[in-house]
Amino acid sequence: MHTTTLHRPTHRETLWELEAAIERGDLITVFGRCTVDYDGRATSTLGPGNRLVILKPDGSTLVHTDEKRTPVNWQPPGCEHHASVRDGRLRVRGTRTTPDETLDIHFEQVHQFSALDVTGGRDLDLYGSEEDLREHILDDPSLVESGFTPLETERESTAGPMDIYGEDAEGVPMVVELKRRRVGPSAASQLQRYVEALHREFGDSVAVRGVLVAPSVTDRAADLLKENGLEFVALDPATGEPPEATEASEEVEPPEASEDADGDEPKEADSETDGSDG
Repeated sequence: MHTTTLHRPTHRETLWELEAAIERGDLITVFGRCTVDYDGRATSTLGPGNRLVILKPDGSTLVHTDEKRTPVNWQPPGCEHHASVRDGRLRVRGTRTTPDETLDIHFEQVHQFSALDVTGGRDLDLYGSEEDLREHILDDPSLVESGFTPLETERESTAGPMDIYGEDAEGVPMVVELKRRRVGPSAASQLQRYVEALHREFGDSVAVRGVLVAPSVTDRAADLLKENGLEFVALDPATGEPPEATEASEEVEPPEASEDADGDEPKEADSETDGSDG
């Protein structure tokens, strides 16, 4: 188990750790002075204030103040997290396409950043590892596709060791990259590097296939896979079967239209005055 905590980091320091934590699938908390802008089925703006932002591996984004148990703004599971430094501020963005929504959080100052390898969720006993996923495929290669034959694991290449190397039913070389969690564009880019390494080894005239195996991929990752002619197979590492797509279908009303946890009338997010929460 790993834990990363930074006290009063620079924006660049936070960005480096934030991008790595998103890729690992950590639970991330960022506390600092920020503004928040929501654009989607409605629009809202929160002025400057000290807030706690929580990014969960399932794509959830929560913005908390010092009042009540519900966030003042949020995005549901299935969103994509992105981070950047622009105009001297750290921007954390949560986006989804169905419906089209964007939550932008701009930090003027970060007081504390933490990345936590959290376990113990309701699906813990169904949560497998990459090694579990590898064993499922080695036991039943048809999980990748009918006719797939694994030849090596951890096969060395100029791009690093490949999770599984093999051939399809026609004898075409295949590299299979395994991920135990929902993955983003970096996983697709890594798979492309493996394919390019095999092209350098065998020659450009030799066809090479790349297959990414994971529970799910983000929209950006799916676009990158398609763009590079790579393939995706959805498998649950715990069961070795296609995961049930239930969580991503959950719809949550935006904060402007939701009733707060204490039963009060819906609260408009832009009713908060500068500094009122911190």
